[in-house]
Amino acid sequence: MKKNITLGVIAFFLVLQLLRPSHNQSDIPSPNHIAAAFGVPESVAVVLQRSCYDCHSNNSSYPWYSLVQPVGWWIQTHIDEGRSELNFDEFLRYPPKQQHHLLSECIEEIEGDKMPLPSYTWVHRKAALSPEEKQEFTVWARRVMDQITPQIGPATAPPAVGPGSM
Repeated sequence: MKKNITLGVIAFFLVLQLLRPSHNQSDIPSPNHIAAAFGVPESVAVVLQRSCYDCHSNNSSYPWYSLVQPVGWWIQTHIDEGRSELNFDEFLRYPPKQQHHLLSECIEEIEGDKMPLPSYTWVHRKAALSPEEKQEFTVWARRVMDQITPQIGPATAPPAVGPGSM
């Protein structure tokens, strides 16, 4: 009986290996990449490549263990979720207000040590950001936000309510 269960589990595991998620890999540079409109200093480009692009671009690097299911599905789910939140390769497709908001969120996540994800840096130790890298990224992101702000326009005040406002 135990032998049949063991063989069944092994067979199930082998069948799972045939069901692989599609990979997020593109050889074509995106014309909508953030660098196409906003300068990205080399130090920030290194941080983006090393710590962000696996989940926030159109070209993820997959480790060998992503070929083993169900680990590959779990990794692809994280990548899909990350790209749905922010994709640096598609940044120029976002409206200016959303671009501004996304960079603000990046700053908040990085300063709060929420990004890169601790589960990611646990496996990819080089993805962890030093205090200097965090500073360089946030200074750059704020500079880009300043460039975007004129496109958004001034904040609109709510209409006045009270005596004499009508």
